Amino acid sequence: MRCYEDFSVGEVVEAGPVLVTAEDIKAFAAQFDPQPMHLDGAAVQNAIVGGLLASGLHVVCLNMRLLVDAFIRDTGSMGSPGVEEVRYLAPVRAGDSLAMRLEVTGLRPSASRADIGFLKFTSEMRNASGTPVMRMTATLIFPRRDAAAATGTA
Repeated sequence: MRCYEDFSVGEVVEAGPVLVTAEDIKAFAAQFDPQPMHLDGAAVQNAIVGGLLASGLHVVCLNMRLLVDAFIRDTGSMGSPGVEEVRYLAPVRAGDSLAMRLEVTGLRPSASRADIGFLKFTSEMRNASGTPVMRMTATLIFPRRDAAAATGTA
């Protein structure tokens, strides 16, 4: 199980691809983001963008799935204090194949709890042509293996 000390700034993890289908787009939208541009490729709202689009939240959820499968699973992850930023950079359409690239951008021990540390990362989803479609910056909390040494207890 990976702990805080097992990560390094600059570490990169890649995962995917995951295929986005029209059925997936519509099913996600029907349950979580029922706007016309996500439900009906012929909707008036889609005239500007040219057809059915995946919800940005759908893309974030796909990113989260890849992040868990390729990075968080088999770690001591204790959750997240939050997401700093999510940017939707390009539309995601039915038939797109998305891959994730995550980079660890920062590590810092907790100032108030010697038993945890914070890992900051940027995760980017890209389509098959390499175009970034979504970027997220967030922080995860991990247990510290050397917490006893840091507090002077053993």
